[in-house]
Amino acid sequence: MFSNLQINRTLVKNVRMSVSDKTVSTDDMQAEWREIQAAQQNPARFRPLYDRYYEPIFRFIFRRTASEELAADICSQVFLKALQRLEKYQFKGVPFSAWLYRIASNEVAQHFRQVQKNRVVSIEDTNVTDMMDEMEELDTELHRNQLIQLLDDLKETDLQLIELRFFEQRPFKEIAEILDITESNAKVKTYRILERLKKKLTKTMRNE
Repeated sequence: MFSNLQINRTLVKNVRMSVSDKTVSTDDMQAEWREIQAAQQNPARFRPLYDRYYEPIFRFIFRRTASEELAADICSQVFLKALQRLEKYQFKGVPFSAWLYRIASNEVAQHFRQVQKNRVVSIEDTNVTDMMDEMEELDTELHRNQLIQLLDDLKETDLQLIELRFFEQRPFKEIAEILDITESNAKVKTYRILERLKKKLTKTMRNE
């Protein structure tokens, strides 16, 4: 069995995502929606959207594969499927990128099901620290290592929530769109996962 978690600081450094990259104003989203409507009428108008989002989607996939070649292949499939399904796209008050991330997430999952391996999850120390702060736990190297081990035992759906919220710092509204659930459900599930992790971590600390 392959480990879910790959602590790869070089990978994370190379594909780091800033929060500002994911903060989009309402006016910008409305302008983008007009671009999408134009592309729905004429596929040639899809090019600006492709140019805008290719790199972020590539980074998203690369973090989950640790392979530039594989990330490029999956990224191509993502945009092909996005173009094929564009007529069905409807604006839901989140950036168009969230829809692309959902397709990318599904394509990554499909790939690893086919090769029968667990995908890569790349994290860095600050991600774990943020989680421990949220759980109000001690921030020591020992406890961080224990938390990482607990993360490795999470089922895929729970790991996705933690990954999107803490490893990539995405807002719950965008997470909901990527995972095709409601925003409130995304929040509730995330904090339930944190609570379970906190209980397990506390139990482990007591047994030290």
